Amino acid sequence: MEPVEPQQQVELNRLNASSRPGTNGGSARTEKEEEVDDCPIEEVRLTVPITDDPALPALTFRTWFLGLLSCALLAFSNQFFGYRQNPLYISSLSVQIVVLPLGKLMAACLPTKAVRVMGRSFSLNPGPFNLKEHVLITIFANTGSNSVYAVGIITIVKAFYHREIHPLAAMLLTQTTQLMGYGWAGLFRKFLVDSPYMWWPANLVQVSLFRALHERETRRPRGGTTRLQFFLTVLATSFAYYIVPNYLFPTISTVSVACLVWRRSVTAQQIGSGVYGLGVGAFGLDWATVAGFLGTPLSTPAFAIANIMAGFFLIVYVIVPFAYWSDAYGARRFPIISSHVFMANGSRYDVNRVLGAGTFQFSQAGYDGAGQIHLSIFFAFSYGLSFATLAATLSHVALYHGRSIWEQTRATVRAAGGDVHARLMRRNYAAVPQWWFQVLLLLVLGLSLFTCEGFGRQLQLPYWGVLLAAGLAFFFTLPIGIITATTNQQPGLNVVTELIIGYLYPGRPLANVAFKTYGYISMSQAIMFLQDFKLGHYMKIPPRSMFAVQLVGTVLASSVYFATSWWLLESVPGICDPARLPEGSPWTCPGDDVFFNASIIWGVVGPLRMFGRLGLYAKMNYFFLAGALAPVPFWALARAFPDSAWAPWLRLVNMPVLLGATGMMPPARSVNYLMWGAVGLAFNYVVYRRYKAWWARHNYVLSAGLDAGVAFMGILSYAVLQSRGVNGIDWWGLQVDDHCALARCPTAPGVRAPGCPVH
Repeated sequence: MEPVEPQQQVELNRLNASSRPGTNGGSARTEKEEEVDDCPIEEVRLTVPITDDPALPALTFRTWFLGLLSCALLAFSNQFFGYRQNPLYISSLSVQIVVLPLGKLMAACLPTKAVRVMGRSFSLNPGPFNLKEHVLITIFANTGSNSVYAVGIITIVKAFYHREIHPLAAMLLTQTTQLMGYGWAGLFRKFLVDSPYMWWPANLVQVSLFRALHERETRRPRGGTTRLQFFLTVLATSFAYYIVPNYLFPTISTVSVACLVWRRSVTAQQIGSGVYGLGVGAFGLDWATVAGFLGTPLSTPAFAIANIMAGFFLIVYVIVPFAYWSDAYGARRFPIISSHVFMANGSRYDVNRVLGAGTFQFSQAGYDGAGQIHLSIFFAFSYGLSFATLAATLSHVALYHGRSIWEQTRATVRAAGGDVHARLMRRNYAAVPQWWFQVLLLLVLGLSLFTCEGFGRQLQLPYWGVLLAAGLAFFFTLPIGIITATTNQQPGLNVVTELIIGYLYPGRPLANVAFKTYGYISMSQAIMFLQDFKLGHYMKIPPRSMFAVQLVGTVLASSVYFATSWWLLESVPGICDPARLPEGSPWTCPGDDVFFNASIIWGVVGPLRMFGRLGLYAKMNYFFLAGALAPVPFWALARAFPDSAWAPWLRLVNMPVLLGATGMMPPARSVNYLMWGAVGLAFNYVVYRRYKAWWARHNYVLSAGLDAGVAFMGILSYAVLQSRGVNGIDWWGLQVDDHCALARCPTAPGVRAPGCPVH
């Protein structure tokens, strides 16, 4: 028998232990064994190594050079392409693959002689390019690949409202909104990073890819492949195939069978369309359809997928059809699923009529003339469900995690506590001092107050708005972080922040979007910081190096996003305005158009006129109460009958995830959910249970290979063909559509819409 390397033997032992009948991921192990050996989460045990070499250099010249370059290039590319009709998003996964040969090239070519700068010496080439350098470069890339939400404010001011904003105000807005959350993220490290039960499933994809790219496997399954060989095979296959749905035959991205059979039936197409309808019988033959909006299903736990799909079926196949065909809120005058706003007669709402001439203020006369804003029935319930999701998040975390939070608040993680990863990190590396986070928070909060008060006429948000937004973000970081760290799903604060400031400070659209950005993005950035910190925790990266990379990367990325947007807004005539753009111009800013309309709905018209006592959708406020109560029955039943056969299933019901299942619709569509759920359950339930050894070696590597192949082919086809206007042969299959035009039609008698029959 061939010898087995120590790390491989550890993995074999872990796999054997977790595969024993009745263990359910190691529960049969003694408490002492679990404390000494490993993490209590089985997916982590099967994926993350429990070894470390603290002698490996991490924050090297190669790390800074490749990291800063990757961060800047991704920030520029994503902002540049984000203004175009067909946005192109380049993820950090592409950088994770590309920098490996570049790092090895630098290790082969750079001189090893020490260099002295300001009295300190360091080596440009401290040895072979290693895993820790690679992880830190990828963290740099993560900061550059995440969009800067505040750029949307700059865009709507200059391109939609056609007003001016001081460049210093714009720059400070981008920096402070991106950095504020980092200040309090440090307070939650002991809950969301050190705790082994907060396992951040999305990180396991990157961990698997890092191992596939760096670990040398001397043994492999008989007739099988190494992780790296498997990854390269999947990457090449995904890359080659994606030219078909991306360029040659885009229609196969969404195939709606009902629309091909019933070409003239509005109802049939509403039921069968995977893009504009309920998606019954719809499917897609494209990995971008599976993972494009909801993320890869291979990194989401099976119980979370089951909750999401249960919520999807309940909302899309029960609640929405019943409400639509019973004509609740006059639903049949509008499409069944749409994110647009409408007038009472079914036509599109002209938001410019509710603005006073040349002002940012609400016009009562214009609103009286236009009438109330109406929403499609799905969009109306989307707002109600977002209210319910937020309330359910608080009650779920209080019921299921309240005791552990209280215990960890009274005493931080004990020196002997935590899993093997926490103990390795404490033993080998110095922690980031808490005062670093406190100083950062005070500095950024002061700059935020200066930005909004110093440029008050332009941003409209007073000092109390900044403090309230920061308080909301801080309050929700822990509960939403727990949901994200355990289910791979992140409830958002965008709607509730719009609602709060819309009630408190109505009629001011820029105050509304600024408050939303400080409240929502500060929380989101804190969670991103913690997720990356957990990745460094798994890969045994020195915490102070992680902190430096995330902070510098965020400042650089925010600067590049701001500079790119300002350059385009100043240099492209008529950008974002189809009426002023030349024919065929791609600079239509589709995402910012939605952002602009939201500023009118919530900031000018205001929630009082939509969800207030006299508003058309006032009953949606009951969703707050429903969401707060929703987790209670399942929690109570599981506690009352802990030994029953169905108690384990009750404990897996996650109401925030279930109620927020359709939070990505639109822009996600029914077909995205159906394909995402089918693929996710196939791999993370069926394959995971029946072929655990294969799943442990290949599942996350498969996800990374599929994502990377799509990304590289998307970039190549755009750069070589689509950017030059070469869009393929004009034929039926070239349409990026499911040929269900009638699914967008109203069905109320007498309502007219372009291209639709009159009932």
